[in-house]
Amino acid sequence: MITALAIWCMSLVYAGPDAPPEISMEGTAQGTTWHIIYTDAAGRHFKKQVDSMLLAIDLCLSTYRTDSEVSAFNQFDDFRYQSGHFYPVLQRSLEIYRATNGAFDPTVMPITEAYRKGKSTGRPWLQQVDSLLQYVGFQYIVFDRETVHKTKEHVRLDFDAIAQGYTVDVIAGWLETQGITNYMVEVGGELRCKGLRQGAQPWTVGIENPLNPAEELLRLNIGNRAIATAGNYRNFYVRNGQTYRHIIHPKTGLAKQDPLLSATVVAADAITADGFDTALLAMGLEESKQLLQREKDLDACLIYQRPDGSVAVFLTERLKGMQVFGVMGKRE
Repeated sequence: MITALAIWCMSLVYAGPDAPPEISMEGTAQGTTWHIIYTDAAGRHFKKQVDSMLLAIDLCLSTYRTDSEVSAFNQFDDFRYQSGHFYPVLQRSLEIYRATNGAFDPTVMPITEAYRKGKSTGRPWLQQVDSLLQYVGFQYIVFDRETVHKTKEHVRLDFDAIAQGYTVDVIAGWLETQGITNYMVEVGGELRCKGLRQGAQPWTVGIENPLNPAEELLRLNIGNRAIATAGNYRNFYVRNGQTYRHIIHPKTGLAKQDPLLSATVVAADAITADGFDTALLAMGLEESKQLLQREKDLDACLIYQRPDGSVAVFLTERLKGMQVFGVMGKRE
């Protein structure tokens, strides 16, 4: 994810005495934090409505809630949606799954669950991978606009890699229905911006150095787009000299050994950025570059480590023109 520091500590802008008031709000949801900044001439405060949207999405997509829709589906073979959130996340997941040749797959839950148990208990779990892979595969999920069905028993869905991006889009879309044209919405580091801050300055986002997270490596002016970052350098653990990382390739059940340290994706919406950043990190540096050549609507910043230990940055062409500055190390 993009660090909260990089997002939240954007310099304050003075836009003059006649500028509409800037509203800021924050909270916790989905096991993480969220922040929203927007300008509104009427000075309206939407925290109650935002909390309601967050709860509704949690009741649909959270695997940590036994009463959620996705938890109900995981217990049975068939499920009829109870809200309007399940289908759009399934549909976008399928599209990203196909575009990444399975590097993004929300049925990877058995493997990520084994990783979490291994991290919390310290017990070896890699010997389980081969047996668990039989329950991983989005081809076992069949759905339409009303129902979802699994064609293989014990297959489960986990939307953790895309739900926060979807949540950002839902909130951003709702703000626009209220006439808000200048905003930043962030949930768990995934964010979407529109317009200008206080009508005066573009929204800028800092990307941290994976080898020194306290250091901002570069800053982007993302315009009216969304951005998300995935990295394995925070969520990992070491046991008996073996490093275990949390972003796992669904086809192998393992985290790829690769120089790619983090993948930041800029896209039209946050659900796209959130899904593809996970896939890029699972794929590794060279496969990610190939995918970015195919997916013309995506932009990305890939931060990787050279053999000599130095940090290098790969930027797609459009990002090079998005007022990128402060880049340290070598850049392609």
